[in-house]
Amino acid sequence: MSLIRSAATVGGTTLLSRLLGFLRDVMVAAAIGTGPIADAFFVAFRFPNMFRSIFAEGAFNSAFVPLFSKRLEGEGSDAARRFAEDALSVLLVALLVITLAAEIAMPWIMLVFAPGFSEDPQKFDWAVQFTRIAFPYLLFISLTALQSAILNSLGRFFPGAAAPVMLNVTLILAILFLIPVMDNPGEALAWGVAAAGVVQFFWLAISLWRAGFVLRLRWPKLTPDVRRLFRLGVPGVIAGGIGQVNLTIGTMIASLQAGAVSWLYYADRIYQLPLAVIGIAIGVVLLPDLSRRLRGGDGDGANWSQNRAVEVSMLLTVPAAIGAAVLSFDIIRVLFERGAFTREDTAATALALIVYAAGLPAFVLNKVFSPAYFAREDTMTPLRFAAISIVVNIVTSFTLFWYMGFVGIAIGTTVAAWVNTGQLGARLWRRKEFVVDAQLARRLPLTLMAAAGMGVALWFGSGALAPFFEMDLLTSIAALFALIAGGALVYFFLCQVTGAMRMGDLRRAFTRR
Repeated sequence: MSLIRSAATVGGTTLLSRLLGFLRDVMVAAAIGTGPIADAFFVAFRFPNMFRSIFAEGAFNSAFVPLFSKRLEGEGSDAARRFAEDALSVLLVALLVITLAAEIAMPWIMLVFAPGFSEDPQKFDWAVQFTRIAFPYLLFISLTALQSAILNSLGRFFPGAAAPVMLNVTLILAILFLIPVMDNPGEALAWGVAAAGVVQFFWLAISLWRAGFVLRLRWPKLTPDVRRLFRLGVPGVIAGGIGQVNLTIGTMIASLQAGAVSWLYYADRIYQLPLAVIGIAIGVVLLPDLSRRLRGGDGDGANWSQNRAVEVSMLLTVPAAIGAAVLSFDIIRVLFERGAFTREDTAATALALIVYAAGLPAFVLNKVFSPAYFAREDTMTPLRFAAISIVVNIVTSFTLFWYMGFVGIAIGTTVAAWVNTGQLGARLWRRKEFVVDAQLARRLPLTLMAAAGMGVALWFGSGALAPFFEMDLLTSIAALFALIAGGALVYFFLCQVTGAMRMGDLRRAFTRR
């Protein structure tokens, strides 16, 4: 199967999910703004959202897919099914224990993850209450991730990619129907999160049934295969979820400044769109492809796939980063500035978005480089690099926070992303497991030139359309859409002129037999 077709399936479905996520965030911003209820809910939502990003967006695949694929291709579907059922049983027991312990210890956990909330007893109590309600989402999304990994190994990428759509639809329904009948809107949203986990689990269970791969619960047993899964999986999950770990650290520090948690959350939502559509989609599809090529001894083919993954991901990511930085204020103003979300909130969130945009290529490259390690069943090396990145993030964020406030946290997250990606790429290069080919070396500088030209065009276009952004909602949305569409046309025109990428090349980029 063509990598580009599979990545387009995952990316297109993820785009739908993120667009629904924006609609959800617009509705949340209008309902709760950036006050204490919003801060408490966003801290509570950070837990399930972090685990959704870590597990459902490919990190669990890092350990499971290579082992499952090895049994599927070497021993047949029955052996692969037994391995999956053993993993499911042990994972379920572990998750039940973790969930129960977290529910009991939530006040102490909150002191760690949001220490600043302790100065406001009401906000602290809300955060504990909302997180307790939402936390069981972890159990369901982890089981959903296992189901999704099986489907990905079978070449069925759509069901797993569509699961986050269920989260956004469920939360939108909670905003429409639960908030009006409950006293606390944050509590209503937390119940929506918990319900979304159940919905996603049954969506994947039905998808497995349709694929003829129904899993049965076995008596939990730590077989050698399951032990190896967890030995590879724990460091793989930490390494694959480094971005979410760093964002969580940022949330902890941001709790010391009023409104900072919300500003960083809304900025995070914007740059997560291209990250999910491009980086995560390519990473999810690239891992099974590299696993198959390496097991078949096709090292040249694996290197070719990685080069094309870097080329196409940067072709789409670099202009997205420049566009998000140049249009940051306009994007935030149009999407969120209404109801309880003020012009001051817009300015603060836009500033955070500019900093996050500078790290967007690093976040995406992390998703491209990591599968090269996971396909070789090497999860410890990414884990060591992730640990270094976390230290860099903590030191940088905490130091700059006292001088620059919440902006220092965004800078720390961005710096940590570049440190982590640089280590991953450099180690692959030293091992000769990733060698830049002539096509990538020629086209990457041209991509940067074309994106810079697009940024200049957006800058002038934003000034020309500024009056329309102050009009009614439909007019401002139309102006923003026109500006983004115009920037995209300018970019692809410049790509054609410079030779960074031609449309025929783009269609053939990931097609290799």
